[in-house]
Amino acid sequence: MSAATVTAPAPDARAALPDEGRIGLRANLRHIGALVRRNALQIKQNPESMFDVLLMPVIFILLFVYVFGGAISGKGNQQEYVNYVVPGMMAMMGMNVALAVGTGVNEDFKKGVMDRFRTMPIARSSVLIAKIVVEIGRMLVATAILLGMGFLLGLEIKTSVLDLFAAVVLATLFGASLMWIFILLGLSMSTPQAVQGMAMTVLMPLQFGSSIFAPTSTMPDWLQGFTSVNPLSNLADASRALINGTGAIAHPTLVTLAWAVGITLVTAPLAVRKFRSQS
Repeated sequence: MSAATVTAPAPDARAALPDEGRIGLRANLRHIGALVRRNALQIKQNPESMFDVLLMPVIFILLFVYVFGGAISGKGNQQEYVNYVVPGMMAMMGMNVALAVGTGVNEDFKKGVMDRFRTMPIARSSVLIAKIVVEIGRMLVATAILLGMGFLLGLEIKTSVLDLFAAVVLATLFGASLMWIFILLGLSMSTPQAVQGMAMTVLMPLQFGSSIFAPTSTMPDWLQGFTSVNPLSNLADASRALINGTGAIAHPTLVTLAWAVGITLVTAPLAVRKFRSQS
């Protein structure tokens, strides 16, 4: 009597991969670099994906300066409004660019791109970090165009180039922290349209209920209470103080950094865990 043939179960591809915690720092950095190059090549092959960061700053600054500038600063005083609104819009650029991260992650799952990474011996976090690195580059491009348009319209740096650089770094750090929120949304929502709809529901009150576009002194008391704790108001006020040399710098800067660190510490682990559970 012949012995029964027992077929061993196929090994789980995910179990065969090395644990993320065992991947060294040097390997992690190498994986992130390779994925950054991949995402950058995608932009090169699809230059239309840069239209938002190339055109959005131009359209927004022209609209707000010439539609609202006269009403806020007085007719013919649009140049004064430029120095008010451009530092505030640096905060808005970060939020709008961060939104693209969430929709991009969601689309990658729908297209099966993430299935390729499932069988690769890479840290799951490296996929998300690489996306953030590329989006930070896009954010810096949008900020550079915004400042260039601002200079054309009369923006004046009343402090120093180092202060301007500090304002850009502060806006970039805060924008990078927001990307983790949108990545988590992208991993949790069913479609890119759902991600955009949920994001806009949150973005609109935060952007317009802040000091980005207009001083908060004319707002109702209850709305002023909201704007005082709105992180976008603190970022706008800090950038404005660094560029214009007016107002407090330390308090809004520290509040903005605290928000950025807090958001990252809370949402980054949640996003990585969600990503690992889906991939």
